Formats: sequence, C-alpha cells, structure tokens
Amino acid sequence: MKPGPLPAVDVGDGDLAAPCDLPRRERLPARLGVTEPRPEEPMAVIGLGPAGAGRREVLARLLQLDPAMLAVPAGSWLVVRHSKVPTRAAYVPGYRQPHSYGADRLAAGPALARPPRRVELSLPEPLLRHFSLIDTPDTGALGLAGGRLLLDAAGRSGAVLFVIAADQAFTAVELHLLADLARADVRVVFAVTPGASGWAPVPEGTTTTEVTGASVGSASAPVDPVEVTVEAHRAALLAAVPGLAEARWFPVEAAGDGADLRRALVGWAADEGLRRASAEPPVLPGAHGRVPVVANPGAWSEQLDRQARSCSRRIRQHLALELANIHLRVVQDIVFGVGCAGLPQLLDREMEALSLLATAQCDEAVRGLLEEAAGRVFGTPLPAGVLRRLHAPLCWSLADHQGAHELDRVLLVTSTGGVADLTGDGAADALASYPGLERAEVLPPVAVALSGGCWQHWRSPGNHDANAARAWAQRALREVELKLSREVSRRFEVFRLSLDGVLSDAVDHGILLA
Repeated sequence: MKPGPLPAVDVGDGDLAAPCDLPRRERLPARLGVTEPRPEEPMAVIGLGPAGAGRREVLARLLQLDPAMLAVPAGSWLVVRHSKVPTRAAYVPGYRQPHSYGADRLAAGPALARPPRRVELSLPEPLLRHFSLIDTPDTGALGLAGGRLLLDAAGRSGAVLFVIAADQAFTAVELHLLADLARADVRVVFAVTPGASGWAPVPEGTTTTEVTGASVGSASAPVDPVEVTVEAHRAALLAAVPGLAEARWFPVEAAGDGADLRRALVGWAADEGLRRASAEPPVLPGAHGRVPVVANPGAWSEQLDRQARSCSRRIRQHLALELANIHLRVVQDIVFGVGCAGLPQLLDREMEALSLLATAQCDEAVRGLLEEAAGRVFGTPLPAGVLRRLHAPLCWSLADHQGAHELDRVLLVTSTGGVADLTGDGAADALASYPGLERAEVLPPVAVALSGGCWQHWRSPGNHDANAARAWAQRALREVELKLSREVSRRFEVFRLSLDGVLSDAVDHGILLA
C-alpha cells in the first residue's frame, strides 16, 4: 500500500521561533548551529574531510599510531581522549552500559545489534593532554542532519582539521559547512595529502607569481609541486569562502611526521585554553549573600503558567514541522539515495539532530522562564549568580514531583515502527556522537534513537520494498511526534510546578533560601 502524506501541521499564527511571550528571550533556536562552548568545556580538534583523503592516516600520524587502531563502524564518530590505561568502548543506543573491547588493532570488536553512535578510544599519548581528537564520517555521507551535528560539535570543541587530497576538489556541501564555520569562532586548519598520483605536476618554468596570482612587480621563483597544490586548493576555497583567509594550510607528506601540524594545534590549544579560562569570573555576581524579595512581585505565578504553556505549544509545533521535513528527506533518500538498507542509519542521524534541536529549544525556553519569573520576584537586573543558585533547589523540586523521574529516558524507534522507552542511569549517555560536559541545565536532554532491530530488519535480504520502507518511516515518525509532544508538555508542566514551589518559598520567607 502506498503511504499517504503526513497530516497537515497546525502551526498557528506567527513565527514558530517566536519569543513565547518572554521579553528577555528574543527567539528560540529554529535549527541547530555552531554552539557556544561553556568555559569549562574540554577542547578538541574535529577531523573532517571527504573519503579517500587519508584523514584517518593524518590523525594516526598526529598520535603516532597505526591507522588501523582508529577504525570504527561506518557512520560512527571516534573520540580519542587521554588516559593512563588504553581502553576502547562503543556507545550503542538502547544499552545502559558501553561495550568494552580491546584497544589494539588486532582485537575483535563485539557483535553489536546496530552501529554505535560513537567509539571512545583512550590512550596515554602526550598530545591528548592538550586536546582530544575526533574523527567524523566522510563529508559525502553526513547529509543535512550530519552537517548540523558537526556544527554543534565544532562550536563546543573549538577547532576543525579539514583533510583533503591533492587530486580532490571542495564540494558544495563542504563549502557550505566551511562557510558556517567561518562565521563562528571556530579555528579551521587545513591539511593537504598527496593524491593517488602524488602531488600536482608543475610545468617547467612555473613561478611563484603564476601560482599565487601576485602582482607583476613581485619576485618570482621556481616552486615545487607541493606548494602548487596547496596554493591551488587555498585559492579555490577563498573564492567561495573568503572568511577563511587566515586559516593555516599544511602539506602532509606520505613519509612526514606532521610535526608542523602538531605544533600548530598545540599552540591553538594553549591560546584557546587561556581564552576559555578568562571567559567567566571565578565568582559570579550574586553567588553569595541575602537576596531579598521585591515588595510587590505581582501575579508572577499566573504569568509563569501562561508563559510555560505558550512555550510548550510553540516547541511542539516547531518539532511537528521539523518531523514533516524529515519525512520528506527520508522518502527522497529511500527512492533516490540510500535505499532500504541505508534507511536506519539515515533516520538515526535525523533523530539525533532532532534530539539536539528539541533539547536546545527546551533549554532556551526554560532559561527564559526562570529569568523572567525570578526577575519579577527578586527584581531586575537579576545577577547571574542568583540564577545559578536557583538550579539546585529546582533540581530537588523536580525529583520530588511525581513522574519527574520519567523525564530522564530514551525514546527508541522499534522495527515495527513504534516507540519504546528506556530509563535508568546511563541510558542517555550512549546517544551523543560527541559528548561534552555534564549538563548544567535544569531538565535532562531529549533523546531519540533507533533500536538495533531496525538495522536487522531493513538490512535483511528480503526487505527491499521501497513502498514498505516509506510506510514504515511514516509510521515511525508519527509515533515519534506523538511521544515528543507528550514529552515536551510533561517537561514544562513539571518545571512550572517546581519553579512555582521554589519561588513561592522565597516569597513566603522574604529572601532567597538557596
């Protein structure tokens, strides 16, 4: 049976990213972008580039390892951290504990029901004391959702190492990603590797002027193939992304050790570490002392109720529209792209991006609700330390409310197109391709992923009917929409009750008790 279109989404009047009646918060994030890192966020360098460019070999050379040690399943991210004892673990959605397997290149990996979102490799390598190294899927396999995930990770990590071969050219997808990175505070470094036939041949008599396009009066000198290749790639990039004019370029010879690239990355880490350390004062204003309640806070509780319902409704509407767009992209890829066998990986990446978007929107709305309600009770402008002090009693109040423990769970799409729940400590840890610090937000993250049964079902030889795949995807996305809608409503209701209780105690006592 041919599946019909998704039902029309009632988005109401106005912009979906409207301010939710919060004067202090202008907009909710309409889509994922480059995320601003917290000052204590660990630094990392994200490896990026097309297939066949030797990206894994470049990263292995930086770590002085065998490239085979960096091999991961297709579509998984690799996170390499510092540790005294070598370990390797695969984080698979649907499991509460990571799968541990040997860190040497000859060790056999576990038989997993589905590819992990990430593989973490811990090594006693001195370079990793400065920053972690992240390897991502090839740019040609990222897709729209994968690009959004990469931008989010790049903002938190701080640097991107783009690896391209001498005989390759920048694609439109790569130029769009690099343009987004150029507009953000992300350091981009380029490494050029030899192509299948080595470096670009240089005609006899070619000079520096002819390669770089310098003025006629400038000095000319013979150049080598490596310089010709690097300058050609740089010129091609700057023609499309002039914002990366300050980016550094490094040729990586087949027999070289990458020492120059290593020194450049260590230098960046030193500067970035100082910048992040000075981004926030050691003691926030209002972190200590009495905080009196204003003489007449007004009907703050009723306003909090209205604003919480408004934010919840707008986020549900936006997620419904985003799921409709995901459905269109999935159907297009089933018919013209990855087919039935690639459907689970495609949809899982879309669900990861959707989870990050829903989490970002909920976090932004909750921060706005907290700032607005607390400002009416304690007066404005409200010091940052006062908001920080409200987090602990809010978390205690969330735990006291019936059903609050249900917020910390994972939504798993099953092979039948339904959505199952997974709760418990560690359930959400396996869902991040690039994990950061422990969350400092009030609410737990939104977490949606595909179970291993989806891979087993659609990769079996008998399941290659495109119409059946489209019907299954439509059914699964409808179930995700229903679950997410209830999840968002429950989160804002529990948060409203908790914040109302904390601020009511402050009003009754006349001061902030936290």
